[in-house]
Amino acid sequence: MTVLAVLFVVAVLLFVIEMLRRQKIREKYAVLWIVIGLASLLLAAFPDLLIWAARLAGVQVPSNLLFAIAVILLMGVSLHLSREVSASEDEIRALAEEVAILRADLRDVQEQLPIDPQSHPMP
Repeated sequence: MTVLAVLFVVAVLLFVIEMLRRQKIREKYAVLWIVIGLASLLLAAFPDLLIWAARLAGVQVPSNLLFAIAVILLMGVSLHLSREVSASEDEIRALAEEVAILRADLRDVQEQLPIDPQSHPMP
Protein backbone atom coordinates (compact mmCIF):
# COMPACT_ATOMS: atom_id res chain seq x y z
CA MET A 1 0.00 0.00 0.00
CA THR A 2 2.89 2.36 0.79
CA VAL A 3 4.37 1.86 -2.67
CA LEU A 4 1.02 2.61 -4.30
CA ALA A 5 0.62 5.78 -2.21
CA VAL A 6 4.14 6.95 -3.09
CA LEU A 7 3.53 6.30 -6.79
CA PHE A 8 0.25 8.22 -6.66
CA VAL A 9 1.83 11.22 -4.95
CA VAL A 10 4.75 11.23 -7.39
CA ALA A 11 2.28 11.13 -10.30
CA VAL A 12 0.38 14.11 -8.84
CA LEU A 13 3.63 16.04 -8.35
CA LEU A 14 4.71 15.33 -11.92
CA PHE A 15 1.28 16.46 -13.15
CA VAL A 16 1.55 19.75 -11.24
CA ILE A 17 5.07 20.35 -12.54
CA GLU A 18 3.91 19.64 -16.10
CA MET A 19 0.99 22.05 -15.70
CA LEU A 20 3.43 24.66 -14.44
CA ARG A 21 5.77 24.03 -17.36
CA ARG A 22 2.91 24.45 -19.84
CA GLN A 23 1.76 27.58 -17.99
CA LYS A 24 -1.64 26.06 -17.16
CA ILE A 25 -1.21 26.97 -13.49
CA ARG A 26 0.39 30.01 -11.91
CA GLU A 27 3.52 29.69 -9.82
CA LYS A 28 1.89 30.76 -6.56
CA TYR A 29 -0.65 27.92 -6.84
CA ALA A 30 1.91 25.40 -8.05
CA VAL A 31 4.06 26.06 -4.97
CA LEU A 32 1.10 25.28 -2.74
CA TRP A 33 0.38 22.00 -4.51
CA ILE A 34 4.05 21.01 -4.57
CA VAL A 35 4.34 21.61 -0.81
CA ILE A 36 1.18 19.57 -0.22
CA GLY A 37 2.53 16.86 -2.51
CA LEU A 38 5.87 16.73 -0.72
CA ALA A 39 4.14 16.52 2.66
CA SER A 40 1.94 13.72 1.30
CA LEU A 41 4.99 11.97 -0.10
CA LEU A 42 6.67 12.18 3.31
CA LEU A 43 3.60 10.71 5.01
CA ALA A 44 3.22 8.01 2.34
CA ALA A 45 6.88 7.01 2.66
CA PHE A 46 6.89 7.16 6.47
CA PRO A 47 3.39 6.41 7.83
CA ASP A 48 4.71 6.33 11.40
CA LEU A 49 5.16 10.12 11.19
CA LEU A 50 1.38 10.51 11.19
CA ILE A 51 1.07 8.27 14.25
CA TRP A 52 3.76 10.31 16.02
CA ALA A 53 2.08 13.61 15.07
CA ALA A 54 -1.32 12.29 16.24
CA ARG A 55 0.13 11.32 19.62
CA LEU A 56 1.83 14.72 19.86
CA ALA A 57 -1.44 16.52 19.07
CA GLY A 58 -3.45 14.31 21.43
CA VAL A 59 -5.54 12.75 18.66
CA GLN A 60 -6.41 9.09 19.25
CA VAL A 61 -6.87 8.05 15.62
CA PRO A 62 -4.12 9.25 13.22
CA SER A 63 -6.48 9.34 10.24
CA ASN A 64 -8.62 11.88 12.14
CA LEU A 65 -5.60 14.18 12.37
CA LEU A 66 -4.98 13.79 8.65
CA PHE A 67 -8.67 14.54 7.94
CA ALA A 68 -8.62 17.63 10.18
CA ILE A 69 -5.47 18.94 8.50
CA ALA A 70 -7.03 18.34 5.07
CA VAL A 71 -10.23 20.19 6.05
CA ILE A 72 -8.26 23.17 7.40
CA LEU A 73 -6.08 23.21 4.28
CA LEU A 74 -9.07 23.06 1.93
CA MET A 75 -10.83 25.82 3.84
CA GLY A 76 -7.71 27.97 3.48
CA VAL A 77 -7.46 27.27 -0.25
CA SER A 78 -11.17 28.00 -0.68
CA LEU A 79 -10.88 31.30 1.20
CA HIS A 80 -7.85 32.31 -0.85
CA LEU A 81 -9.56 31.46 -4.15
CA SER A 82 -12.67 33.39 -3.07
CA ARG A 83 -10.48 36.42 -2.47
CA GLU A 84 -8.86 35.98 -5.90
CA VAL A 85 -12.29 35.69 -7.60
CA SER A 86 -13.53 38.82 -5.82
CA ALA A 87 -10.48 40.78 -6.93
CA SER A 88 -10.92 39.51 -10.50
CA GLU A 89 -14.60 40.52 -10.50
CA ASP A 90 -13.67 44.04 -9.38
CA GLU A 91 -11.05 44.27 -12.12
CA ILE A 92 -13.46 42.96 -14.77
CA ARG A 93 -16.11 45.48 -13.69
CA ALA A 94 -13.62 48.36 -13.91
CA LEU A 95 -12.43 47.21 -17.34
CA ALA A 96 -16.01 46.88 -18.62
CA GLU A 97 -16.77 50.42 -17.46
CA GLU A 98 -13.61 51.70 -19.16
CA VAL A 99 -14.51 49.92 -22.42
CA ALA A 100 -18.02 51.44 -22.29
CA ILE A 101 -16.55 54.94 -21.83
CA LEU A 102 -14.07 54.40 -24.67
CA ARG A 103 -16.85 53.16 -26.99
CA ALA A 104 -18.94 56.24 -26.17
CA ASP A 105 -15.95 58.49 -26.85
CA LEU A 106 -15.30 56.68 -30.14
CA ARG A 107 -18.94 57.14 -31.19
CA ASP A 108 -18.69 60.87 -30.40
CA VAL A 109 -15.54 61.18 -32.50
CA GLN A 110 -17.10 59.21 -35.36
CA GLU A 111 -20.16 61.44 -35.32
CA GLN A 112 -17.94 64.51 -35.67
CA LEU A 113 -16.13 63.12 -38.72
CA PRO A 114 -17.50 63.71 -42.22
CA ILE A 115 -19.49 60.78 -43.55
CA ASP A 116 -17.34 58.60 -45.83
CA PRO A 117 -19.09 55.71 -47.61
CA GLN A 118 -15.84 53.68 -47.47
CA SER A 119 -15.54 53.83 -43.69
CA HIS A 120 -17.20 51.32 -41.40
CA PRO A 121 -18.01 52.55 -37.90
CA MET A 122 -16.98 50.30 -35.07
CA PRO A 123 -19.83 48.61 -33.20
